[in-house]
Amino acid sequence: MSERPTGGAREGSLEAPTRHALAWKTPEFWDEAALAAELERVFDICHGCRRCFSLCNAFPVLFDHVDESPTGEVAAVPAAARWEVVDHCYLCDMCYMSKCPYVPPHPWNVDFPHLMLRAKAVRNRKEGVPFRDRLLSSTDVVGRIAGIPVVRGIVNASHGSRVGRRLLEGALGVHRDAPLPEFHASFRAREARRARPALEAVPAAGTTGRVALFTTCYGNRNEPQIVEDLVAVLEHNGIPVSLAASERCCGMPKLELGDLEAVAKLKETNIPALAAMVASGHDILAAVPSCVLMFKQELPLLFPDDSDVRAVAEHTFDPFEYLMLRHGEGKLRTDFKQPLGKVAYHVPCHLRVQAIGPKTRELLSLVPGTRITTIERCSGHDGTYAVKREYREVSMKIARPVVQRVEADAPDVLASDCPMATAQIASGIPAGIAQSHPLSLLARAYGLTA
Repeated sequence: MSERPTGGAREGSLEAPTRHALAWKTPEFWDEAALAAELERVFDICHGCRRCFSLCNAFPVLFDHVDESPTGEVAAVPAAARWEVVDHCYLCDMCYMSKCPYVPPHPWNVDFPHLMLRAKAVRNRKEGVPFRDRLLSSTDVVGRIAGIPVVRGIVNASHGSRVGRRLLEGALGVHRDAPLPEFHASFRAREARRARPALEAVPAAGTTGRVALFTTCYGNRNEPQIVEDLVAVLEHNGIPVSLAASERCCGMPKLELGDLEAVAKLKETNIPALAAMVASGHDILAAVPSCVLMFKQELPLLFPDDSDVRAVAEHTFDPFEYLMLRHGEGKLRTDFKQPLGKVAYHVPCHLRVQAIGPKTRELLSLVPGTRITTIERCSGHDGTYAVKREYREVSMKIARPVVQRVEADAPDVLASDCPMATAQIASGIPAGIAQSHPLSLLARAYGLTA
């Protein structure tokens, strides 16, 4: 058993966390004995610390199994229980970025999310990815099929039907009460035909003033209005917008399964196209924080020697980060026409771990007649976790503090940069509170939408 931590800050260091690249192409990464030893080492450190008990369900599951074991030690926890911990981790990275005092440069070198990712990868290489997980994580493929007009109508009607949801739960284990998005015609297909205004790029604050939009699977097929509002806001601020020549899923859903080979295949489509846009003077923006995080952080950690990956990472921005950078040099229009009232703003985990500060809140707070209540707690959604039958109840337990904050605030509108988090939170509150995306709120404030 390793020496137990005694709490406090990282010993001997006041440095920010240092993230090491994931050595997934080495034999040791895939060695099951080495993985088992590292799981026991890290779980023992977590057991002795317990600072992360309130972040997600992975840690309570671990601590309960330890406490219920014959000796009260990690060594007595059976292997099946350890894999239960792995299954409850959805790689939000919040433990690494905000709680753990033992991340590098601490010599104990604890990276809980990367260890969970390694465990998922080893198991899935050995056993294969289950059909349901493969399907739910193939977001661009599902969107392309469900976007066919006749199919789209059937799928959307089924998602809104109690009978359809019961059938879906029985066939795929998708919980009948979990919110599911509608499907729409492709935003990229429509945008490719649109006549764009002639705008001249104006560089500012490390931005080129010219944007290449990564539309994301969700923005392309599920809520294209969010991306349309982003385009309207950018063009209102004189920023020309283009699309990359090709686009597939960013890879985050596959990463969360540990399907690293699938992530690599998606990277081979996206990175060359985005790197070409960067080389031609574009910055990269995406409306979904998970996709921004994928290009900013996850791909560079998976492919540290790829110069194109690094170039894309250096020029990828969250939309509100981008606009606030330009605001710092007086390049953001503030001719707002509509107040937003009381906004309950939820900050998704994949935005918080980017460590860029509360840029969404800062920008929306510039709108006169607007009051922002910021909620920094996990919604419990994580893409596919909250829609699965076996995790729906747990996901709503994680979301409960957020739901309670929204109910107590009684806002005019609930908003989150993650549209799936918004739907998750809204499913736990009474009807009557409007929901929106911060980009849609910004477009409304400018008077660009009703």
